[in-house]
Amino acid sequence: QVQLVESGGGLVQAGGSLRLSCEASGRTFSSYAMGWFRQAPGKEREFVAAISWSASYTAYADSVKGRFTISRDNATNTVYLQMRNLKPEDTAVYYCAANPSQRGVGRRLNYDYWGQGTQVTVSS
Repeated sequence: QVQLVESGGGLVQAGGSLRLSCEASGRTFSSYAMGWFRQAPGKEREFVAAISWSASYTAYADSVKGRFTISRDNATNTVYLQMRNLKPEDTAVYYCAANPSQRGVGRRLNYDYWGQGTQVTVSS
Protein backbone atom coordinates (compact mmCIF):
# COMPACT_ATOMS: atom_id res chain seq x y z
CA GLN A 1 0.00 0.00 0.00
CA VAL A 2 1.23 3.47 -0.88
CA GLN A 3 -0.20 6.75 0.34
CA LEU A 4 0.49 9.92 -1.63
CA VAL A 5 0.19 13.52 -0.44
CA GLU A 6 0.59 16.42 -2.88
CA SER A 7 1.52 19.99 -1.97
CA GLY A 8 2.72 23.17 -3.62
CA GLY A 9 -0.31 24.22 -5.59
CA GLY A 10 -1.62 27.76 -5.59
CA LEU A 11 -2.49 30.85 -7.60
CA VAL A 12 0.10 32.24 -10.01
CA GLN A 13 0.09 34.69 -12.89
CA ALA A 14 0.66 33.55 -16.45
CA GLY A 15 4.36 33.15 -17.10
CA GLY A 16 5.08 32.28 -13.49
CA SER A 17 6.38 29.10 -11.91
CA LEU A 18 5.32 26.58 -9.28
CA ARG A 19 6.85 23.41 -7.93
CA LEU A 20 4.56 20.60 -6.86
CA SER A 21 5.70 17.93 -4.43
CA CYS A 22 4.30 14.49 -3.73
CA GLU A 23 5.41 12.64 -0.64
CA ALA A 24 4.85 8.90 -0.55
CA SER A 25 4.62 6.53 2.36
CA GLY A 26 5.70 2.92 2.10
CA ARG A 27 9.00 1.17 1.55
CA THR A 28 8.28 0.24 -2.07
CA PHE A 29 8.21 3.80 -3.43
CA SER A 30 11.58 3.42 -5.13
CA SER A 31 10.31 0.49 -7.20
CA TYR A 32 7.33 2.37 -8.68
CA ALA A 33 7.08 4.56 -11.71
CA MET A 34 5.47 7.85 -10.68
CA GLY A 35 3.26 10.15 -12.66
CA TRP A 36 1.47 13.48 -12.55
CA PHE A 37 -2.00 13.90 -14.02
CA ARG A 38 -4.35 16.88 -14.04
CA GLN A 39 -8.06 17.46 -14.30
CA ALA A 40 -9.69 20.73 -15.28
CA PRO A 41 -13.38 21.41 -14.56
CA GLY A 42 -15.62 19.53 -16.96
CA LYS A 43 -12.71 17.63 -18.50
CA GLU A 44 -11.25 14.16 -18.10
CA ARG A 45 -8.14 13.55 -16.07
CA GLU A 46 -5.14 13.73 -18.40
CA PHE A 47 -1.53 12.64 -18.31
CA VAL A 48 1.08 15.33 -17.62
CA ALA A 49 4.42 13.63 -16.87
CA ALA A 50 5.96 10.39 -15.62
CA ILE A 51 9.29 9.14 -14.35
CA SER A 52 10.68 5.62 -14.03
CA TRP A 53 11.78 4.15 -10.71
CA SER A 54 15.44 4.97 -11.39
CA ALA A 55 14.70 8.36 -12.98
CA SER A 56 16.44 7.15 -16.12
CA TYR A 57 13.28 7.64 -18.18
CA THR A 58 10.83 10.52 -18.27
CA ALA A 59 7.80 11.23 -20.41
CA TYR A 60 5.71 14.36 -20.94
CA ALA A 61 2.48 15.37 -22.56
CA ASP A 62 3.07 17.50 -25.64
CA SER A 63 1.23 20.40 -23.99
CA VAL A 64 3.83 20.70 -21.20
CA LYS A 65 7.01 19.55 -22.94
CA GLY A 66 9.79 22.09 -22.48
CA ARG A 67 7.96 23.85 -19.64
CA PHE A 68 7.50 21.15 -16.96
CA THR A 69 10.15 18.90 -15.42
CA ILE A 70 9.48 15.79 -13.35
CA SER A 71 12.06 14.49 -10.89
CA ARG A 72 12.23 12.21 -7.88
CA ASP A 73 14.27 11.63 -4.75
CA ASN A 74 14.01 8.02 -3.64
CA ALA A 75 15.85 8.80 -0.41
CA THR A 76 12.97 10.99 0.74
CA ASN A 77 10.13 9.21 -1.12
CA THR A 78 9.28 12.41 -2.98
CA VAL A 79 8.45 13.19 -6.58
CA TYR A 80 8.40 16.74 -7.91
CA LEU A 81 6.86 18.60 -10.81
CA GLN A 82 8.60 21.88 -11.65
CA MET A 83 6.28 24.01 -13.75
CA ARG A 84 7.57 27.05 -15.62
CA ASN A 85 6.01 29.54 -18.03
CA LEU A 86 2.58 28.60 -16.76
CA LYS A 87 -0.45 29.33 -18.93
CA PRO A 88 -4.13 29.77 -18.00
CA GLU A 89 -4.85 26.44 -19.69
CA ASP A 90 -2.63 24.74 -17.09
CA THR A 91 -5.29 25.51 -14.47
CA ALA A 92 -6.44 22.21 -12.98
CA VAL A 93 -6.26 19.93 -9.97
CA TYR A 94 -2.94 18.09 -10.18
CA TYR A 95 -2.69 14.50 -8.98
CA CYS A 96 0.31 12.40 -8.13
CA ALA A 97 0.05 8.67 -8.86
CA ALA A 98 2.08 5.48 -8.46
CA ASN A 99 2.47 2.78 -11.12
CA PRO A 100 3.81 -0.54 -9.76
CA SER A 101 4.02 -2.17 -13.19
CA GLN A 102 6.36 0.48 -14.67
CA ARG A 103 4.50 -0.02 -17.97
CA GLY A 104 2.23 2.29 -19.92
CA VAL A 105 3.15 5.32 -17.84
CA GLY A 106 0.94 7.57 -19.95
CA ARG A 107 -2.22 5.61 -19.20
CA ARG A 108 -4.28 6.49 -16.14
CA LEU A 109 -5.52 2.91 -15.70
CA ASN A 110 -1.98 1.66 -15.05
CA TYR A 111 -1.71 3.67 -11.83
CA ASP A 112 -2.89 1.94 -8.67
CA TYR A 113 -2.41 4.68 -6.08
CA TRP A 114 -3.50 8.32 -6.19
CA GLY A 115 -3.12 11.38 -4.04
CA GLN A 116 -5.94 13.75 -3.14
CA GLY A 117 -4.82 16.42 -5.58
CA THR A 118 -3.60 20.01 -5.32
CA GLN A 119 -5.19 22.98 -7.09
CA VAL A 120 -3.15 25.03 -9.54
CA THR A 121 -4.74 28.23 -10.84
CA VAL A 122 -3.04 30.37 -13.46
CA SER A 123 -4.47 33.84 -14.01
CA SER A 124 -4.13 35.70 -17.29
